[in-house]
Amino acid sequence: MLTSKQRAYLRGLANSLEPVLIVGKGGVTENVAAEAENALHTRELIKGRVLESSLLTAREACDELARRTGAQGVQAIGSKFVLYRENRDLPEEKRIILIK
Repeated sequence: MLTSKQRAYLRGLANSLEPVLIVGKGGVTENVAAEAENALHTRELIKGRVLESSLLTAREACDELARRTGAQGVQAIGSKFVLYRENRDLPEEKRIILIK
């Protein structure tokens, strides 16, 4: 579980990121979940966007993807959301070092 300081730090890092994940009218499909999984493995912190045609809100999409990928939802504002998952497979390749 992220602390409020860690969440604030991750929000700051995500501010400059471009969305790499798009949730369309199909919602959170297997393909979207697989893309999120790959992006989280590579980057640890990703930003996503929910299209207006989607039946989901950014919060709903964020929560569903977090559940499916084992990530943590950092933020959901408007049509955008941010997910974080520490790279546990290769600890030496961690890209983000969180404060305690």
